[in-house]
Amino acid sequence: MLSRSRAVHLAIRTAAIALAASILSPVTAHAQEGLEDHAAGSQIAKHEGTADMPMSPPELAAGRVDGIDVSSHQGNVDWGHWWRSGKRFAYVKATEGTTYKNPHFTQQYNGSASVGMTRGSYHFALPNKSDGATQARFFVANGGGWSKDGRTLPGTLDIEYNPYGETCYNMSHSAMVGWIRSFSDTYHALTGRWPVIYTSAQWWDRCTGRTGDFSSTNPLWLARYAASVGPMPFKWPFHTIWQYSSSPIDQNAFNGGPDRLAALASG
Repeated sequence: MLSRSRAVHLAIRTAAIALAASILSPVTAHAQEGLEDHAAGSQIAKHEGTADMPMSPPELAAGRVDGIDVSSHQGNVDWGHWWRSGKRFAYVKATEGTTYKNPHFTQQYNGSASVGMTRGSYHFALPNKSDGATQARFFVANGGGWSKDGRTLPGTLDIEYNPYGETCYNMSHSAMVGWIRSFSDTYHALTGRWPVIYTSAQWWDRCTGRTGDFSSTNPLWLARYAASVGPMPFKWPFHTIWQYSSSPIDQNAFNGGPDRLAALASG
C-alpha cells in the first residue's frame, strides 16, 4: 500500500505529465473537439505548390478588381492598410464543417465593409463529416447569409483537398457531386443566391470525375498559384475570381470591372 505522501507525490506527477502532454501534443484541444481551422487554398498550396506564384497582380484582358481573403490566421485585420493597397473586395472565413466558427469573423467581416469593401464569407467543407445541407445551414446561421444591400457577395463553398486524409474524402465521384449539389441547393433555398464555388481544377476534376455541371448556376472562384489562370474545371467556361497568390496574404483578382463586381453583389 502506498503511503499518503507517496500517493500525493504520484498524483501530482501524473497531473504534471498530463498537463505537459496537452501543451506539447500536436493534437490540441480544439482539434479534439473538431474545431478545425483551414484557410482557403491551404490544402491546394500543399498539394499543388506555389513555385510559380506571381509577386504582383496579373493583368486580365477584361480588367479586374483586386481583393483578398482572410481567416482567423490573420487575427484582427488592418483593413485601412489593405484599402490603401488597392484591395476593393474581401472574403472572410465564417465556418468549417459543423463545429468551427471563426472567432475573428465580426471584426473581419464588418471591418472590411467599414472601409468601403464589398465583402462576403466562405465555408470550408468537410464532406465526410456531415451532409451538404447540414453544413449549408450551419454556414448561413453563422455569418454565411446574403443581403441585397449592394455590398454583400454571395457565400462561397470552399471545397478542396482533405486536410486529414484521402484526397477526395473517401467519396465516389457521384457522392461528391451529390454532396456539393445538396450544399448548393440548400444555400440557394435559404438565401436566394447560388453559392460561389472555390476549388482548383486539379482537385475538382479528380474528385468529381468531370461529371457534375455547376457552370450555369454557381460562379467559379479558382485557386491557381501561377502567372496564368490555366484550364477551367469541368464545364465552367470562365472564372469569376482567381486566387493567384498567398503572399503576403491570400490575393484575388475579380474577372471584370467594378460594375460587374457590384452586379455579383446585387444579385
